[in-house]
Amino acid sequence: MDFAVLHDWDLDPRQAVALQRELAQQVRLMPTVAESPATVAGVDVSYEKHGDHFFAAVVVLDFATLNVVDQAWADGWVDFPYIPGLLSFRELPVLLAAFHRLKTVPDVVLVDGQGIAHPRRIGLASHLGLWLNLPTVGCAKSRLCGVHDEPGVMRGEAAPLLLADEVVGMVLRTRERVKPLYVSPGHLTDVASATRLTLACTRRYRMPEPTRLAHHLTNQLRRAALSS
Repeated sequence: MDFAVLHDWDLDPRQAVALQRELAQQVRLMPTVAESPATVAGVDVSYEKHGDHFFAAVVVLDFATLNVVDQAWADGWVDFPYIPGLLSFRELPVLLAAFHRLKTVPDVVLVDGQGIAHPRRIGLASHLGLWLNLPTVGCAKSRLCGVHDEPGVMRGEAAPLLLADEVVGMVLRTRERVKPLYVSPGHLTDVASATRLTLACTRRYRMPEPTRLAHHLTNQLRRAALSS
């Protein structure tokens, strides 16, 4: 798939923070246009253990059946330091290379990372959404910022995630008595849409099927690289 260049990547951490503040003003929150999108993509990144080589994958599923209809991947080398809150500057260049190889343009993208539940309101999912001009949702396994009550133990129960008294996401229980996910809108979605889409894509496992399959693919690629 094709998309316009949003900015270059030759930035130091201070410049990256300044760019985040600028880009955050472009993030738009709104109900996802399609109640039942035709396709949904998941993305994930996996790093070689004790190395700087990493793999990014995007897997596109039919929303109704959650069957795979397309997938693509790319690999690269880390050239930006690990700094909490600046993950997109480390991972997005390779993720975007994977999207360039994709034949199917998904209707919505689920990201194993944060959306606006981020100190500057622009996590990996939001940043990716701006690049692709597509609805994106952050489905993180852990909290980066904000406060919340514990959601109920049953699947579908949720508690608001608050940052400076603003609801930036939901702490969503996707499986009974299993740790919740931190769901937040990335771009062109809102909290309600992000929560609904995440739950609809979560069947047997804690993680939504699109990001779970993307994670599985990146791990396969990483293991293949180690054995070659």
